[in-house]
Amino acid sequence: MRLTNTALVAGTALLVLTLSGCEEGGGTGSDKPATGRTGTPARTPAAAPATGDDEVGTLADMTGKGLQSAQDQAQAAGFFALRSHDALGRGRAQALDRNWKVCGQTPGAGEHPTDVTVDFATVRLEEECPGKDQGAAEPETATTMPDFTGKSVKIARRSLDSSTSLTVTDASPQGRMILVESNWRVCTQDPAAGSALDGRPVALTAVKFDETC
Repeated sequence: MRLTNTALVAGTALLVLTLSGCEEGGGTGSDKPATGRTGTPARTPAAAPATGDDEVGTLADMTGKGLQSAQDQAQAAGFFALRSHDALGRGRAQALDRNWKVCGQTPGAGEHPTDVTVDFATVRLEEECPGKDQGAAEPETATTMPDFTGKSVKIARRSLDSSTSLTVTDASPQGRMILVESNWRVCTQDPAAGSALDGRPVALTAVKFDETC
């Protein structure tokens, strides 16, 4: 009988210790904070530096610099909204920035808000800068036939409504395909400049820019 009572007391004590251990380990009755994957406090990310609209930077005169160098220097000064265009008005894309040089810029050198868009007027390295930027403004969609003589075929196409039926042929007897339209200039056009378009098909003849019509 003594052995039975001792075993009973030991069993009861073991049960109490077991229940106490469960509570200490973070069971539903514990008032301690949860730990582990689901209970780890989220790390607060560091605040990004403030860049208010009124932040001002100094933009250098990039005229004569290579386009890639001009862009790098503008970014180093805090200007990141950058674009460029063909100053000869041919609509060429500056696919390889290192092959182009800066003829002018908008805005000019000086202090400006750093969120301003900096637009570089450019030509290829082997070309001369024009006396006047011919590519600053995007061509407007024409309602009457413009005079396209001497302009690039690419600019002519962009000036016409996208629904216009346009045919372009080689003005030379070689019958070449006109693939890169920014490398070709218009020689003749039909209809004539000033004519109402109103859905009329347009036909152009063209040669490469280093050739004579």
